Amino acid sequence: MKKFLMALMTALTMTGALAQTGTANPNTAVKQAVETVVKAAKADPASRAGDVLATVKVVERDFLPYTDFRRTTRLAVGAAWKTATPAQQQQLFEQFQTVLVHTYALQLTQLRGQTLTFHFSPATLSANGTDAVVNTRVSGSGDDLEVGYRLGRTSEGWKIYDIDMMGAWLIQIYRQQFADQIARNGIDGLIKYLAAHNARFGK
Repeated sequence: MKKFLMALMTALTMTGALAQTGTANPNTAVKQAVETVVKAAKADPASRAGDVLATVKVVERDFLPYTDFRRTTRLAVGAAWKTATPAQQQQLFEQFQTVLVHTYALQLTQLRGQTLTFHFSPATLSANGTDAVVNTRVSGSGDDLEVGYRLGRTSEGWKIYDIDMMGAWLIQIYRQQFADQIARNGIDGLIKYLAAHNARFGK
């Protein structure tokens, strides 16, 4: 579990269609997302053997339907998002989503071979009922890991758009990195930065 945590924090500082039914409830959305992708990774022979690229495909197929990474991208980019052209926004979304998928796949690879137990706390809703936080605890072969998921209500149900690891939300971590890149090199510079990171993945 400690290796999992260290790998995640290292990756973070780098710097489809709605899945079946049940996502009308934020707790159900998180439970389905986590349990579905972990089960799929364990069932895939290549992923089970530690093939990260195979695990990427599992994450794309079984985890992305539960996410709203376009919102994640918009919030991480911040005010500069409004100054980006539609084409730039699409490129930012695609590149950043790839970063997030790669990061999640790496973590699943770290967890392979472990017997995991997930504990899901009741969701905490925002005052207007459009956002929710679901806290979870993952028990494995080492120390328990506390993970929080922030979700937003969409026309397709509840979607995960932020993840909290030991008090560090993804959006918060990436926002400063992105702001620094944009200040130095503009929106196109950030796109190139993300693309270069993705090109190095698996090499």
